[in-house]
Amino acid sequence: MVQDNAGRTLSDLFYGSVDKHRKPDHLKHKVNGQWRDISSDEFRRAVEETSLGLRELGIEKGDRVALLSENRPEWAIVDLATLAAAGVVVPIYATLTATQALYILNDSEAKVCVASTAPQLEKLAEIRGQARHLRHVVRMDAAAEPAADTLTLEEVRARGREALARDPQAVRRRAAEARPDDLATLVYTSGTTGDPKGVMLTHRNIVSNVEGAKQVFMEFGPSDVALSFLPLSHIFERMAGYYMMLDAGATIAYAEGVEQVAANMAEVRPTVMCSVPRLYEKMYARINEKVAADPPARQKIFRWAMGLGAEAFGLAVAKRRPGALLKLKHGLADRLVFRKVKERVGGRLRVFVSGGAPLAREIAEFFGAAGLSILEGYGLTETSPVITCNRPDDFKPGTVGKPLPGVEVKIADDGEILTRGPHVMRGYFNKPEATAEVIDADGWFHTGDVGTFDADGFLVITDRKKDIIVTSGGKNIAPQPIENLLKTNRYVAEIVMIGNKRHFPAALVVPNFENLEKWAREQAIPFASREELVGRPRVVELFESLVQEETSHLASFEKIKKVALLPREFTLEAGELTPTLKVKRRVVEQKYKDVIDRLYAGGAAA
Repeated sequence: MVQDNAGRTLSDLFYGSVDKHRKPDHLKHKVNGQWRDISSDEFRRAVEETSLGLRELGIEKGDRVALLSENRPEWAIVDLATLAAAGVVVPIYATLTATQALYILNDSEAKVCVASTAPQLEKLAEIRGQARHLRHVVRMDAAAEPAADTLTLEEVRARGREALARDPQAVRRRAAEARPDDLATLVYTSGTTGDPKGVMLTHRNIVSNVEGAKQVFMEFGPSDVALSFLPLSHIFERMAGYYMMLDAGATIAYAEGVEQVAANMAEVRPTVMCSVPRLYEKMYARINEKVAADPPARQKIFRWAMGLGAEAFGLAVAKRRPGALLKLKHGLADRLVFRKVKERVGGRLRVFVSGGAPLAREIAEFFGAAGLSILEGYGLTETSPVITCNRPDDFKPGTVGKPLPGVEVKIADDGEILTRGPHVMRGYFNKPEATAEVIDADGWFHTGDVGTFDADGFLVITDRKKDIIVTSGGKNIAPQPIENLLKTNRYVAEIVMIGNKRHFPAALVVPNFENLEKWAREQAIPFASREELVGRPRVVELFESLVQEETSHLASFEKIKKVALLPREFTLEAGELTPTLKVKRRVVEQKYKDVIDRLYAGGAAA
């Protein structure tokens, strides 16, 4: 069972970490092209000065402080400073528009907003007059163009520094006033179906999740280095890649951005990393592209090594030891092949943690065979977030693992996954009706996901309840497993299955244009643009045939009968992806309604 957290808050977690570990590199970040370390003492001092500085700005217990920023040390400093002031943190994704940020500022009644860069400050300048409760705007970058009525974070720290000199224990005393059941943060949902909802998470909610996850990943400690690149505004990275790593005493290194993750992995050489499936899908595609370009002899060696790796990985899943001969061959395969794959992620990585969206089983097995474990978990913002996860010593690809210690999970009669425990949110901020819709009288949170437990107690997610396709013939189709299967193909970047209330399923496909364009040139297919390329009959035939091949094992009613190729990738900026790179299915279906209608214009497919 999870230990009783009656006396533990997130501030206790922070102080326990910096007081115990006293590291020279508690945090790392890039400054002018060079990695800079932030020591435990420097980290603690920054948090304490900022906390007292926020109090000088009028932040009292329970007041909300908004954070509009990308991942960087200042994010953690302001977050912990607010919590130490017994305040409530309101993270705002840096990718949101000014209008979306305004809704969150007003709904949360935030008094202070701390923003990172000039573009974020421009958003606030645009809507500040409409932010009814906002008293102060603080900018992290002192070099950013000074805006009217703003303070720099250094100026806030300077105010706190003076107060700290007068009373060195002031921050710890205020932090001790916070209770585990006090609100710690308001995390706003993506709001793809109406206004976003503020998920109320308490200190106990998040700390219980940290404790449960720590019991599962007992091997994490001060020698570990975690590379942080998923948005800290998302509760998955915040709990698993930040609070849990802080509690374990691990060093947290902040990636420069999504595009620099590969380079940063090589520089930082992390031992652990949290990510969403999109990163693993891209790595999988890159490795296979490189192998496809290798000479036949190298390709043969790669296939031989992966065969051995798959055999060894299968034994590990079954908790059986490899024989002496397999160990010998596997050692050779590691030297010839696997070591090079591991070097791509820095050479020290012990475990990847995957969450936020379903991971294709084939990808988990591929990396497992290469000696890189991807441990998939499952949860939601409303559950702090982890409900289940695979363990380093107890895992099964294609599942999301077993419940965390102290977390209850059951399957409802209609297949919906329900959960209960200290991880379940207090509710939606100022939305009692919406809260009552998802938390029943017995305290069970209704996840909206459909799944089953297998014979070994591992949870298997079938799909989102609302995403299940019901054809006009009454057949139920779970699109996610089919989409994940097709995304392992080298020519497919994204795919969205459609077909609700239609005669048959179809799909919108975003090609992997790098691979497709190379193939088209080899086939002497002329094209002047991507729009022209995806319209070529031979290109359409290629995708129709690969979809048929990859899904030949499915039941007839599940098979995709028609595909439409889209000429551009889905993006955050266009509103088609969430900040954790999940496709917004409803947005895509609405945006490409005309394309979908044309797919079905000819009536039933053969």
